[in-house]
Amino acid sequence: MEKIYKRENYLSKIRGFYNDTMIKVITGIRRCGKSYLLKSIIEELKENGIKEKDIIYIELDKKEYKEVVTGEDLENTINSLVCDNEFKYLFIDEIENVNDFEKVINSYREEGNYSIFLTGSNSYLLSGELVTKLTGRYIEIEMLPLNFYEYVDMKRYFNKMVNPNIYNEFEEFIRDGGFPGSLKYDKREDKMLYTENVIKQIFEKDIKLHKKIKDTSLFEIIQKFVINNFGSIISVGSIYDYLSKNEKINVDRRTIKTYIDILENAKIIYPCDLFDIKSKKVLSGNKKYYLADLSIYFEYSNNKLNYKHILENVLFSYLKSKNYSLSVGKIGTLECDFIARKGINEYFYIQVSKNIDDEKTEEREYKPFYEIRELYPRYLFVLDLIFQKNVDGINNVNIVDFIYNKEDL
Repeated sequence: MEKIYKRENYLSKIRGFYNDTMIKVITGIRRCGKSYLLKSIIEELKENGIKEKDIIYIELDKKEYKEVVTGEDLENTINSLVCDNEFKYLFIDEIENVNDFEKVINSYREEGNYSIFLTGSNSYLLSGELVTKLTGRYIEIEMLPLNFYEYVDMKRYFNKMVNPNIYNEFEEFIRDGGFPGSLKYDKREDKMLYTENVIKQIFEKDIKLHKKIKDTSLFEIIQKFVINNFGSIISVGSIYDYLSKNEKINVDRRTIKTYIDILENAKIIYPCDLFDIKSKKVLSGNKKYYLADLSIYFEYSNNKLNYKHILENVLFSYLKSKNYSLSVGKIGTLECDFIARKGINEYFYIQVSKNIDDEKTEEREYKPFYEIRELYPRYLFVLDLIFQKNVDGINNVNIVDFIYNKEDL
């Protein structure tokens, strides 16, 4: 029997809907673990006494279902697997392989006798178009590749070697990325080859075939610019200026916006809005973008590593997976790396730095906190070991310990 690592962070989000007729749509970048989340749910259902005959699992990438390409094919396949009128749990993996599947899924939902779970990897499913076509109630569970805690825990689950120095293990996590399938391999070269292949699949299958990409070479230039500048403030205007000055390319700004949207919709990049703390308004135009997985950066960039942005990306992904909403705080000319929000009135101000080993760095990182009047908690995340945990009400936190111990703000 196949061993399945259960990602409790996501199971806890969906567990309360196991017996609900609401459609459960699991989204996320290709190979982040969506199929295994379905398998984990199926395991739990069986553990809770659900009979095998009441669980229908259709893995559309498998050879036995390669002829299922239309809505009618899908309906016939589902009907062939239903043996009675009892409540069923319907799991369909890679639903985008079927044309016009929405009407079929809606019809089963409306029967009221099915709990439906869907996954898919291409940009169509992830773009929000699915949501508009699937009428009625639904929930979306958005998955990310492994965070650092999951990375270590999954290695132990599969009896893989974990560095006894957890901080050295963190360096390995940054280099190798968090795609779960890479942990099957022991050699670093094999891990790199696997991750490289996954990233190629993402861009070949989920991006390049997108109907809105009219100029593939232009798209690749924009894609590389955004990936190389993750964690930095960029805008359609700054990309336009780069293309005109550096690449000598004249392009419509709307095309740039469309291509950025495609990267967002495929869950390759995540936007982080700029929020003016004094006016309490989102600043339009400029944004920061963070990557679904750092391996995307290492695959596409030869730039010198910006460790601050690496740590920001790690923390951004971790907090996002724990349901925090994140924005970048602006206080005049100063910047607060993140404002994290959870619930109605829970706010947290966050700075991220590799270290604060000199007065200049310490002043730069603390200064935004002193300009913020609201008395919400403040956190400075660093890679250094923490010797003084609280300075003027500011919590100094080691980022590795924080994620490894599954902590919350």
